[in-house]
Amino acid sequence: MTNVYRELGDFISAALGASLESIEVKLGELVLTCAPAQLPKVMKFLRNDSNCRFEMLIDICGVDYPDRAKRFDAVYNLLSLKHNYRIRVKVAVSEDESVPSLVDLYPSAGWFEREAYDLYGIFFEGNPDLRRILTDYGFEGHPFRKDFPLTGYVEVRYDEEQKRVVYEPVKLQQEFRSFDFESPWEGMLQPRRPLPGDEKAS
Repeated sequence: MTNVYRELGDFISAALGASLESIEVKLGELVLTCAPAQLPKVMKFLRNDSNCRFEMLIDICGVDYPDRAKRFDAVYNLLSLKHNYRIRVKVAVSEDESVPSLVDLYPSAGWFEREAYDLYGIFFEGNPDLRRILTDYGFEGHPFRKDFPLTGYVEVRYDEEQKRVVYEPVKLQQEFRSFDFESPWEGMLQPRRPLPGDEKAS
């Protein structure tokens, strides 16, 4: 299958040329990278060309690389039912950039784009209904970003006295633990230091 993807990659590269930033077969899959402005052109070609026919959009997801200038990747996974090919298209964007919406090409993109917006904060220009889809009303931040605190900012719970759902700032129930590396689980972090009881094995 790797050779098939190499041939397909050569064909797509010859057809799209400068519209692509890179094209490679990685871990047995064909991966394309393009700039946000080129995305509609690239996706329209992949969907309509008879050698490609990537007519099914499987998923759109985000990836966060906080140390990069273009922090996010919007990743599109496509399937060609006619040829039984899979392809991945990646677009790198910064926090203040937007990605063109693909709702006109792939109607299923609407909800996938909403999910990537909700969880990562990637903005899809042209999406007719770009609002949160998984988090609650009034939620602050984007929980899949790597700098989002694990505890979140707000705690949601049902209050028996008030008979309603209340929102409160997060309060940690315990202080940070001080690790003494004496328990077996913590001892795994220090392989050179013998654990108490190891002397019985010798």
